[in-house]
Amino acid sequence: MHSARVVSVNVGRPRVVEGLDVTSAIDKHVVASAQVGPLGLGSDEVADTKYHGGAYQAVYAYAQEDLDLWSGRLGSTVRPGLFGENLTTAGIDVSEALVGERWRIGPTLLEVTAVRIPCWTFQQWMAVNGFPARGWVKRFAAEGRPGAYLRVLEPGSLRTGDPVVVEHRPGHGVSVALMFRALTTERSLLPLLLDLGDIDPMALREAAAYVAKSSPAPASV
Repeated sequence: MHSARVVSVNVGRPRVVEGLDVTSAIDKHVVASAQVGPLGLGSDEVADTKYHGGAYQAVYAYAQEDLDLWSGRLGSTVRPGLFGENLTTAGIDVSEALVGERWRIGPTLLEVTAVRIPCWTFQQWMAVNGFPARGWVKRFAAEGRPGAYLRVLEPGSLRTGDPVVVEHRPGHGVSVALMFRALTTERSLLPLLLDLGDIDPMALREAAAYVAKSSPAPASV
């Protein structure tokens, strides 16, 4: 993993995006560096705080290799930040990272805690940028390359070109891609999330609800 690095740091502030008619911060632009704290990058904001942001979704990372894959399939370049990611990385398979994996980037320590679930705003944002948006949510989900949300264990700064060093990799084998499938297309995998420790509370609630619903009712006396 010594060659893994930050390709770009991307930030955005909520605004009404032309063609969307909703307030969103999905439109990210590249900066040389940014300070990062418990709730994310200091120069970045979240519009929909009900479903996005917070300590467990402080930083969103997506791999340049996966952007390149989408560029080929969509027939046009998907630039860093277009998917709304804060970190565009290279040399590390973000969707195969393990939940609970820890990344050292400069002075900052991040931990994988959640996955990105595609939404209507993402689909419409693709249309605004000239990409075929019809069925985008299903297409993105079927590809299984959601990128990862990370929480901030040690605040610091993030800079373009910083190495990404994996300092810890848990032994449970549950990857970002598997977590995504559990929350979307293969819900029978949800019980696996209950043993992952301190991850996105929303994911844990979904897993617990699934287990409760699937458990047989106690036999009557």
